[in-house]
Amino acid sequence: MTSKRPIIANIPRLHQLMDRDQLSAVVVRSGNNFTYLSGIAYPGTLARHLDLANSVRGVLLVWPRQGEPVVILDYAAEGLTRERAWVQSIEVYEPYRETCTDALVRVLKARGLDAGRIGLEKDAMPIGEWEAIQRGLPRLTMMDCAPMMEEVRFIKTPGEIALLRRAADLLDDAYLEVFPTIRPGDTEREIHSRIVASCLRRGFGWVHGILNTSTNPILYGGEGDARFERGDLVRTDYVAYLDGYPGHQSRMAVVGRPTDEQRRGYALTRDVHRMAIDRCRPGVLASDVYKSVVDAFARHGEKYTASMVGHGVGPWFHQQEPILSIHRPVPLEDGMVLAIEPYRGSWHIQYMIVVRPSGPELISPKFSIDELFVIDV
Repeated sequence: MTSKRPIIANIPRLHQLMDRDQLSAVVVRSGNNFTYLSGIAYPGTLARHLDLANSVRGVLLVWPRQGEPVVILDYAAEGLTRERAWVQSIEVYEPYRETCTDALVRVLKARGLDAGRIGLEKDAMPIGEWEAIQRGLPRLTMMDCAPMMEEVRFIKTPGEIALLRRAADLLDDAYLEVFPTIRPGDTEREIHSRIVASCLRRGFGWVHGILNTSTNPILYGGEGDARFERGDLVRTDYVAYLDGYPGHQSRMAVVGRPTDEQRRGYALTRDVHRMAIDRCRPGVLASDVYKSVVDAFARHGEKYTASMVGHGVGPWFHQQEPILSIHRPVPLEDGMVLAIEPYRGSWHIQYMIVVRPSGPELISPKFSIDELFVIDV
């Protein structure tokens, strides 16, 4: 397969797991897996056709165990895909006259895969599509490959880690640019717009996240007209995507000099955060990392009630398995990338790390969390 850019997806692991599950091909449609296997992150309107399972202009990628992968798409996405994707073979269909499923049936027949065992993401399909494929290819055996694809994406390649590191550095640059500009009277909306603008200037394709003042009791409710005043904490949780991969860190600041109580609250959050990072080693269960955070806060008389303390990171949508919660007894593996974020109320610090046998490797160390960032006003 010729490619304009190097493939950074973990193709050896993909093939290993396809062999385990006896698959002659996988067909992916979700943003996570399409971005992962195609090497392209669609912007704007084109992205919606991966978000929405019922889009009449859906996009698919067929990755056979043997032979060339192929992207199936409508004409609107063809030019960008040919320019940026590392998959070179493209099958174009005409939406509103035929469906993506029609094109998939045609491609599988042409490639001799119509009687094989194929993996498809069942939950990412429009209603009735699974049955439509089976009617079109009655000799085909189908299985849901979404869990297998989670396993594929678990272990990051050096290329993925390098891209995540670039994205993390650029997001920290945005924080370091905007935090010193915050002044009493600035609204959440105004500061959020500065961070988004800074990210876009630095080359990110798209950005989302939250920025709240500690006096705003509604977190993740969007940035509004709440104003920062002297003594308020700045809480953030941003995701900025570079070639489909996220910079994903949460940094904190205080407007003016912090109180002794704020210093103590920050120090507790920082110390538990660092303890949680140190727990992330191969073989440790995700649920045990969560339990260690609950126990650490309990020793300080604090009850930890958040549903997780971190999560895996990957393309398209940042929050992926394994989720570090009490309900996920998943062993951590060498090469996993995790975002660690024990959070409570307005206290929220987040780093991305690589799980390593010798100890976790920080992906996003550019912004020091030794002390609460102070905004001089």
